[in-house]
Amino acid sequence: MTTTSKQDQMAALIRQATVIPVLTIEKLEHAVPLAKALVAGGVKTLEVTLRTAVAIDAAKAIMAEVPDAIVGIGTILNGDDLARAEALGVKFGISPGATPELLKAAAASKLPFAPGIATASELMQALAHGLDVVKFFPAEQAGGIKALRALAGPFPNVRVCPTGGIGENNAATWLAEPNVLAVGGSWLCPTAEIRSGNWDGITAICARTMKSLKAA
Repeated sequence: MTTTSKQDQMAALIRQATVIPVLTIEKLEHAVPLAKALVAGGVKTLEVTLRTAVAIDAAKAIMAEVPDAIVGIGTILNGDDLARAEALGVKFGISPGATPELLKAAAASKLPFAPGIATASELMQALAHGLDVVKFFPAEQAGGIKALRALAGPFPNVRVCPTGGIGENNAATWLAEPNVLAVGGSWLCPTAEIRSGNWDGITAICARTMKSLKAA
């Protein structure tokens, strides 16, 4: 698979998602019911972050038991993380930032991947490795929509998934930007709701969000 086709595949995955929940799964037993709750609410593309010891096993469990879920790995920090994600058989990978080592590994990998960028220089490094689908992170803290529009000037063909500071109240505003394919965030699955096992509550948040975004 060429870098271009990988990036087109990544763009298609992100675009059809509209919203990608950023999942920090603390307990393995939460993985499957959380994924089922998200899918029931119309949210199928899931980013399982490598922020906890059970993340890999959680992704495996979701892939095995929730067939409608499209599982990716997030918080990829280096080439080893990327290799683990690819070996797992997930559909995509996402990082919060990008080192030269990670960008080189991503260019060589078969896994569709979106590196994190916050500046023009970081974006130029991603483009130099053939990666034109990126995560703008942390989106609000890095300058918000004004910063995104400024980057769109010299980089009109870059496709973006902003994450960081985005929630139910401002997701539609971000999605209205022409270079935004989808948005990411953790508001769809609040930590308190996961810890308490309020799966119906998470499904309700997802359903409400997706309905409002479709209307917008």
